[in-house]
This record gives sequence, structure tokens and C-alpha cells, in this order.
Amino acid sequence: MSLELEQPSLQEQFETVIQTEDKLLIRDFLDDQNISDVAELVYEFEDYESNIIAGMSINRAASVFKILDLSVQKRIIHDLPPNTTASLLNELPADDRTDFLEELPSNVVRELIKLMDPEERKITLSLLGYPENSIGRLMTPDYVYVYPWNTIEEVFSTIRKYGKDSETINVIYVINDKGELLDDIRIRDFILNPPDKKVSELMDERFISLHPEDDQETASEVFKMNNRVALPVVSKSNKLLGIVTIDDILWVATEEFSEDMQKMGGTAALDEPYLDVPLFKLYKKRIIWLIILFVGETLTIAAMSSFQETLEQVLVLSTFIPLIISSGGNSGSQAATLIIQAMALGEITVKDWWRIARREIQSGLYMGITLGIMGFFIVYGGYHFFGLFGEHYVRIGFAIGTAVIGVVLWGTIMGSMLPLLLKRLGADPATSSTPFIATLVDVTGLLIYFGTAFMLLKGVLL
Repeated sequence: MSLELEQPSLQEQFETVIQTEDKLLIRDFLDDQNISDVAELVYEFEDYESNIIAGMSINRAASVFKILDLSVQKRIIHDLPPNTTASLLNELPADDRTDFLEELPSNVVRELIKLMDPEERKITLSLLGYPENSIGRLMTPDYVYVYPWNTIEEVFSTIRKYGKDSETINVIYVINDKGELLDDIRIRDFILNPPDKKVSELMDERFISLHPEDDQETASEVFKMNNRVALPVVSKSNKLLGIVTIDDILWVATEEFSEDMQKMGGTAALDEPYLDVPLFKLYKKRIIWLIILFVGETLTIAAMSSFQETLEQVLVLSTFIPLIISSGGNSGSQAATLIIQAMALGEITVKDWWRIARREIQSGLYMGITLGIMGFFIVYGGYHFFGLFGEHYVRIGFAIGTAVIGVVLWGTIMGSMLPLLLKRLGADPATSSTPFIATLVDVTGLLIYFGTAFMLLKGVLL
């Protein structure tokens, strides 16, 4: 019986290689690994993170660097010698380089830009000139373009010459001698046609383009609706400025999702991994919302104080306050979450507000009636099994049930309409976070509850 020797893990192999201090051996080892595996080594061996990047061939180092977390990227750049930093920045795709630089202080950016080659410096400064969160910050000037009079054979010569430096060669862009975009043609269309055929014969002049000032979320929707791997970015005069690729859009979508989730949880968005955020900065991000919600909840005290006399006469009403508040807050939070997600996915727009309102009113009524009936039977059961609520338990149960219907309906309407209103005003819908909705519905829910109880119990218990 033969015994198979267990292969050492990648981490164990790396520890063995790095201890040799043989630069050629280290480079060969790192260049032989998958990019994602090297990134894992960077995360696991923090003391060697800059050595790992510096020890690789520069093109693979750039591929690893651009997928690392920002905090790790900052540490690596700080530790690398200037000549290695310059090579790394020059090798990074322009869009990834811009994405990294825009997160750094302006004085650091100025010093790093000085290290770049003149052409790369010009491109970076151009991209940094566009507004934050715009398509201009994502686009790359690395693409392959041809002219209508080129033959397919000439197209392939162009691809062989410039394709290795291009972000993608799945799509080839057709421009005229003024640099204006005429069409974009998939690579398969060139492959499936004879070499002497001209580009103009393949053109249908139907293409989708973006503008550098467009919002990045807009681009995400365009990519999703048109199933594209890359889209051209043109100026107002239709000059081809660059392209945006799907990998950049996926990063944007991930960041937007994380930001929305944090806002919906009642905190300002974090721009760094949780464990890398300084404690005081984390405090500032969270305390602002807590103060707003704390002040908002004081309105609940005011609402209860105005009905103090009612509570003293019918003490049983106070026992149902948590039930009423939670029902309204939960229904509002549900509606807000559904609407915010639907807007993020492009399923609805502000123009659909009336259709949404009708659906939420109907669903709010159904849910409210269901919970209201349950509330009535809680009072009914409490009287028959535990002797609670007194002889007027039916009226009390009816008042509780009716109030629950009103509060749930109101919470649903508020939760669905507030995100649409914020979107209409140009604000982020995620700002109408679930804690904010819950606080708002708490106050109004108490008014609905006590108002309903007063009307239905007046002359009987009040």
C-alpha cells in the first residue's frame, strides 16, 4: 500500500520561498500563481504585502494591486520605493489608477502624479477632472479603433499591434478622421467575414454610448439593459473619449449596494472596510443618525403627553403602545426596503408613484385588517381566559383592531412614498433608512392610535 504525500499549502510554499530571499525564485513563484491567490497572500501576510507586489513582474503586480482593498493599496504605495511606485502606477489601467488616486489626499496625489510618464500623467489628470461618481472617472483610453475604409485584414493587424494594451478587444470602435464615433462592432463580426471586406460594409451605425458627465449608476442600468461588456464614452460633439467596461461597473454596483445597506441601517456610508475605519471616525458616522433619531423620538413623548389624561382614564391603552408602534414601524420598513431595492434595480421610477401608491394602499389594507383582527382576538382572548380588559372588552378590542389597521396602512404609505419623494428631490432614497421611517411612523402612529381610541371609547370609558 502506497502513501501519498500531502502537498504543502500555498501559504506554506510562500513562507518557504520568501525566506530564501532569492528575488528570481520569489518572482517565478508569484508569477506562477493565480491573481486571486496572490491577493489572498497579500491579505494573509501583511508584513510582506509590499514585498509581494514589488517581487512580481510589473504587469501582474498591477493586476493584483487593482483588486486589493483601498487600505491595503495605501499601505503598499507608502512602503514601495519611488521607482517601483512609478512603474506600478504607469502599468495600472487608467480607470483603476484614477479610482485609487481619487481616494487619496490632494498633496499625496500631486506627488504620485509626478512619478508617472508624461502620457499617463496627462490621461490621469484628464480623468480626475471629471465630477466624482461620473462616467468620466471610470473610462479608460485603452481601446482599439479602426476606420470605415479599413479592410478586415487591416483590422486584425491593428488588433495585433494595439490589442495587448487595450482594456478589451471584444468590441472594436469605428471612427472617422475627426475622431467621431461611427459604430461599434463585435470581434466575431470581423472573424466571420472575409479579410478583403471593408469595415463600412459591416456598419449599421446603431450603437449605444455614454457621456463622461453621466452618473455611474446610470451606466450600470445601461449595461444591464443592453447586455454589453463595454460601452463607448463620447463628448457632446460625439468625439470618442474612451470606454467603460463591465468589470468597473460591477465594482460600482457593489459599492453602491454596500452604501445603500449602511444608510438603510441608519448610519452614514463607510468608504473603508469596517475593521480599518478609525474608532472616532466610526463614531462620527453613526452618532449623527442616532442624534437625529433621538430627537425624532422626543416627538413620541410629546404625542403621549398630549394624551396623558386619556391614558390615566383608560390605563389598558398603554399596554398596547409597543404593539401599535412596532406594527407601523415594521410595515413602513418593509415598504421602504422593497421600494429602494426596486429603484436600485431599475424596476420602478418616480413616474410610477401612483401605481406604487395604489398597490401599497391595497396591500397595507390587507395586512392591516389581518393584524387588526389578530389584535381584536388578543383582547377577546385576554378577557375570556385571563379576565383582562373589563366589561367593555369588545369596544376596546374593536378600537385596538381599528387603530392597527390605520397605523399599518399609514406606515406602508410612508415607507413607499418617502423614498420616491427623496429621489424626486435629488436626494439618495437610501437616506430614508428603516430607522428613520420607523421613527416617523412611531410618532404619527401614536396620534392615529390615541385618536381612534378617543373616538371609539368616548362616552364609554372616556
